[in-house]
Amino acid sequence: MQSKISEDEGSYEKPSDEELKEMLTKKQYEVTQKNGTEPAFQNEYWDNEKEGIYVDVVSGEVLFSSKDNFKSGSGWPSFSKPLEPDNIVTQKESGILDNRTEVKSKHAGSHLGHLFDDGPQPTGKRYCMNSASLKFIPKEELEEKGYSEYLYLFEED
Repeated sequence: MQSKISEDEGSYEKPSDEELKEMLTKKQYEVTQKNGTEPAFQNEYWDNEKEGIYVDVVSGEVLFSSKDNFKSGSGWPSFSKPLEPDNIVTQKESGILDNRTEVKSKHAGSHLGHLFDDGPQPTGKRYCMNSASLKFIPKEELEEKGYSEYLYLFEED
């Protein structure tokens, strides 16, 4: 029941709240729709070392590549940059935990995690994401899942 954005971005519509509750787990709903955070080191992708891409669990919009994944020690999947920057929206949030930069998916508006300035060079960025917001597509499944345009990332030189 996963939706994938068509080439015509204008035709994308976020599923209704009722549909989201049916298609997502309780944790995925809490994180993506209520700005929740899953526990560090107790989430699906915090130590994933497989090659592939990460998409929004709600919309299927492409977000990150395993090529930009790094071990941050935070207990959450971390990336130095987005694979598709146009699918990422950042906004400042202020609260108890200082001022942070929230990261959301552009089309679905899913809460993904936060952006920090303590990542590796050359970007110096750390996109610290919740696994519950992401769906991992292994390189072997890119074509069958409709993401064949990203196969080039994993071709041998």
